[in-house]
Amino acid sequence: MLLDLATIKEHIKDYLSQKSELQQIEKTTGVEFTGKIPAMQGKQKVDGFYFASIIEKPKDVRFYFFPIYTHANEFQLSEELQKQLKGKSCFHIKKCSKETLNEISRLIDKGISLYKKDQLI
Repeated sequence: MLLDLATIKEHIKDYLSQKSELQQIEKTTGVEFTGKIPAMQGKQKVDGFYFASIIEKPKDVRFYFFPIYTHANEFQLSEELQKQLKGKSCFHIKKCSKETLNEISRLIDKGISLYKKDQLI
């Protein structure tokens, strides 16, 4: 069963919102999630290390997931999710099954685990 874009966005947003290690920042274009501890992001000190963003577009949901960029060798994607990865860290999700949403949830958990280990969040 394929899910509509609003359901996909809300599932990812709700799942990220439940993570106590992350803070949610509402933007005019969508929602961003960062860590809660000050960290260096490149040469700049930030209030919280960037983790993910969700932006709903007319034809897809954009899920920017930074751990897949910073720890690329740590992630294995299903064929369905791999097809939706555009560039190094942005998923353009046009259609999605419950199994793929569960995979995204597992990716988020693994990203949090990796960032905790590296003391980024």
